[in-house]
Amino acid sequence: MLLSLLQGGDIKSIIVSLLLSLPVILFALTVHEASHGLVAYWCGDPTAKNFGRLTLNPLKHLDPIGFLCMMLVGYGWAKPVPINTRNFRNHKQGMALSAAAGPLSNLILGLVSIVLYGFFSALEIYLLYSFGETAPTIAVGWISMLFYLGSFFNLVFAFFNLIPVPPFDGSRLALVFLPPKAYFGIMRYERQILFGVLIVMLVLSNFFNFSPFGWLSDQLIELIGTPVFKGFLKAFSLV
Repeated sequence: MLLSLLQGGDIKSIIVSLLLSLPVILFALTVHEASHGLVAYWCGDPTAKNFGRLTLNPLKHLDPIGFLCMMLVGYGWAKPVPINTRNFRNHKQGMALSAAAGPLSNLILGLVSIVLYGFFSALEIYLLYSFGETAPTIAVGWISMLFYLGSFFNLVFAFFNLIPVPPFDGSRLALVFLPPKAYFGIMRYERQILFGVLIVMLVLSNFFNFSPFGWLSDQLIELIGTPVFKGFLKAFSLV
């Protein structure tokens, strides 16, 4: 993401986007990993709890390289939550539920952020129309941008992690039906697959100016955010 901003050369936009993106990305990664651990705990595995990973403290979940990749190109990862599948009361169900918890948490955060983005965007227009470009108007504009970034990053992170190959969460859902030997045979190559996917994403973004997960996220934001925005504008008696 920030690579594209740097190419634009607008230093003010770069600084504002950086300051707003930092807490958004940290929160998205933290909730994602904590959700994995919490659902695993509900399914009978206390490993994440024993390692102190059932927390919203981002330092417990931060992977520096994954965080940097998320800041630069919009794709990244956190430190995986330790899970011992042998502790699950129902092995396959526990694997599927704990895997789904991360992307689902980001999807929920993304949808909530879209609604708040629509609200604060409408409020910004109302304040601008009523009082001009005052300090409160500018502050509300920043809050609106914060929730746009929250919706975008959470949705990208949710969709990205649903890729049905290891090491992504989608593989735990798609491959849970395979025999253990075949499943763990594929898992041996998760690091190579991860870097392969990241290279493909970088090529698409930098040479074709296309991010499939970013495009999908923007479409969903537009689909939901536009009627929410218009609804709040109507509530503020501006349309």
